[in-house]
Amino acid sequence: MDLERFTADVASLCVRMSAGEPAENMERLDFVRRRLIELYQKNLVKINHSAMELVCALHLIRDGYTVDVEKQLTDILVCDVYATKGDGAAIVEIETGFIPPEHALDPLAYYAARIASKVARYSKHANKFILATPPVSVLPIPKLFRLPPRDRDPADVAELKAFCDRYYRNPPVEEEEILNARLHTIYIINIDAGRVIEMDVDSYLESMGDMLSKSMAGI
Repeated sequence: MDLERFTADVASLCVRMSAGEPAENMERLDFVRRRLIELYQKNLVKINHSAMELVCALHLIRDGYTVDVEKQLTDILVCDVYATKGDGAAIVEIETGFIPPEHALDPLAYYAARIASKVARYSKHANKFILATPPVSVLPIPKLFRLPPRDRDPADVAELKAFCDRYYRNPPVEEEEILNARLHTIYIINIDAGRVIEMDVDSYLESMGDMLSKSMAGI
């Protein structure tokens, strides 16, 4: 663990993003920076993930949110970014496409199940649920989440639950969670530029559509 290097890196990113920002925004971002340093001292975060959290945090701060990171939601759920504004809350979960070695032979199925499970489990804890990813990764979002809950076929919900159960059983995702889950927005995180490109789910899936549909055939 290299605390000096981590501290310098997050400070450098904050300075790079600070040009033209109001003092209030930078005060809110500085809280996130200090929080990440505390978490790093406990060996709970790494620099690559923390950098993406900082970029997402500033994007939300610019929209009037107060932001925290690594927020405990339940006994087993900790979200990456938790933002509040008035009576509303937004959750951002960052996905980088990492695949553990034990899923080297079924990486796409594992990743799609992880995405589905996250949407189902996290979205009920906020008014707005956001998936974020760097542009080097593609999110295999199940198309069921393009539909509002009232339009979801129970058979499709059961099928997605069975798919998630192949990878996540402790605890399993419930059908009701899948039925009512909402994915509102996609963030594309450009760390080099220190900014977020925000997309609605339909636009993201349409832009990635042919590649995702072909690659996910049979899953």
